[in-house]
Amino acid sequence: MKKIVNAATPAVCAVALTLSVVAFANSNAATAPAPIVTSAPAAPAGQPVDLTYAAEKALPAVVYIKNTQNSKIETVEYSDPFEDFFSDPFGGFFGRGQGNGGRRQRQVQTPKRAAAGSGVIISADGYIVTNNHVVDGADELTVSLNEGSKEYSARVIGADKTTDLALIKIDGKNLPAIAIANSDDVKVGEWVLAVGNPLGLNNTVTAGIISAKARTLGANGVESFIQTDAAINQGNSGGALVNTRGELVGINAMLASPTGSNIGYGFAIPTAIMNKVVDDLKQYGNVQRAMIGIQGSDVKSYVDNQKDNGKEIDLGTMEGIYVAKVVEDGAAEAAGLKEGDVITSIDGKKVTSFGELQGVLAKKRPGDKVAITYLRAKKSHNATLTLKNEQGNTKVVKNADTDVLGADFRPITDAQKKQLEINYGLEVVKVNGGKMKDAGVPKGFIIQRVNDEPMHTFDDLQNAVKEANNSKDQMLVIRGIFPTGKKGGFVVYLQNE
Repeated sequence: MKKIVNAATPAVCAVALTLSVVAFANSNAATAPAPIVTSAPAAPAGQPVDLTYAAEKALPAVVYIKNTQNSKIETVEYSDPFEDFFSDPFGGFFGRGQGNGGRRQRQVQTPKRAAAGSGVIISADGYIVTNNHVVDGADELTVSLNEGSKEYSARVIGADKTTDLALIKIDGKNLPAIAIANSDDVKVGEWVLAVGNPLGLNNTVTAGIISAKARTLGANGVESFIQTDAAINQGNSGGALVNTRGELVGINAMLASPTGSNIGYGFAIPTAIMNKVVDDLKQYGNVQRAMIGIQGSDVKSYVDNQKDNGKEIDLGTMEGIYVAKVVEDGAAEAAGLKEGDVITSIDGKKVTSFGELQGVLAKKRPGDKVAITYLRAKKSHNATLTLKNEQGNTKVVKNADTDVLGADFRPITDAQKKQLEINYGLEVVKVNGGKMKDAGVPKGFIIQRVNDEPMHTFDDLQNAVKEANNSKDQMLVIRGIFPTGKKGGFVVYLQNE
C-alpha cells in the first residue's frame, strides 16, 4: 500500500499503489530573490564531477527548524461498547450514546510535542523556505544556522498545504542566502546534492542524480516533483536540492519507500513552483492558484484503462492530457474545449503528463492567459484560455478570516440556479478541513444565507466571517440547499476549543 504520512502529526492515509510516500518533519515563506550567479561551471560531459564546491556553497544556507507544540486541551471521541444496551423500548436511549454505537466525547490534555526539519535561507534579511508540514501546528519555531552557530525565533509569513511549502522569517542580517536556479533547466541524469538534517544528523549532504521530472504521487493537490536518487530521510524535509554549482533547484519534501526510510527515491518541489508560491505568500498572504477548469488524466493512462475494459481507443496521440470533464463556467469551457479533447501543448511547450500540466499552472495566476493546442477527433486546434481562481473569477483571493473555514467557494452557475430554482448562493467546492469540516458541511452544499445575510459573492461570506469574529458568539448560522434540492443548515463555531 502507498501511505501518506505527515511525521509532525502521525496520520496514515492509504491509496492503491505499491510504495510508501512519506512527508517528513521529524528528526533529532513581494518577490522571490533573483538567482545569484556563481562562477563554477558544470563538469564537461564525460568528466568526473567534483561536488565539494556545491556542498561548500549550499551548506551555510540550510538551517535546522524545530517545531514546538504546547500542551493543549482537546476534545476527543471515544466509544463505550455497552452504552447502547440500555435502550428505551419506545425508541429513545438513556445513555449519551443516543444509538450511535456508544460514541462519546471527553476533554484530554495533550503532551508538549516537538518535531524538526530543514529549511533554506533565500534572502540575506532572513526569509526561509521550508515545507508546510515542517511548521504546521507550531506554537514556537526555532531556527538554528549551520553548525548551530546561532539560534533564532521564527514567524510564519505564509503556508500552503496544497504545494506543501511555507515561508518563514527570522530577524537576521547578512545571512548566507542560497543562489536560486531555474528548475525547468535541470535534466534527467544531472548530478545533484540533497542537503539537510536527516535522522538527527545535522548538516548532512548526500549525492545522486535527477531520476525524473514532473512526477506525480497522489500526495498533494499540486504535484510536479523532481525525482532524485540522492538519499532523503526523516529530517530532510524542507532542505535543499542543489545542482553542481550549489544553486537551489528544489525543496526536498518526501521519499518513496515501503519501509519509511530511503531506498533510492526522493522528491523535491521545483524552484519554478517555489518562486511563485513565495512571491504570492509575501504579496497576498496566500497562494493565487490558477485553474484551467478540466478534469482528466494522462492520455496513456486513459487509453490503457479503456483497453482493460475491452475498448480500443484511438485519440491520434499517446501523449497529452485527456479531457474527461469540462468544469462549468471554467476557463476551458469559455475557450470552447469539450469532453474528449486532448491537450498537447501550453504556451508552445509540449505537455505529455498531468504532472507537466500542473507544473505549468502552478507558475500562473488567475487572469493570466495561456495558449493551448489540443486535438479533437485527431485534428489540431488552438485556443487561448484566461485562467480563473477557485471561485471561478480572476480576482485576487484575499487572505481573510475565511481561512479558518478550511473550504473553497464559488458563486453558483446559471445551470444550478435553473436546476434548483434559486437566484443566488455560494457552492462549497472543496472542504479541506477547518471549521467547515468540523461542522459537517459537505462539498456541494450551496450556502444561501449566513447569519440571515444573503450570500451572493465570496465578499459577502468574508464580511460575514469578519462580523462573526467580532461578535460575542463567534459563530455562523448557515442556511442553504443540498444538490438534491433538500434544504438544510449548519452551525459553524469559529472560536477554538
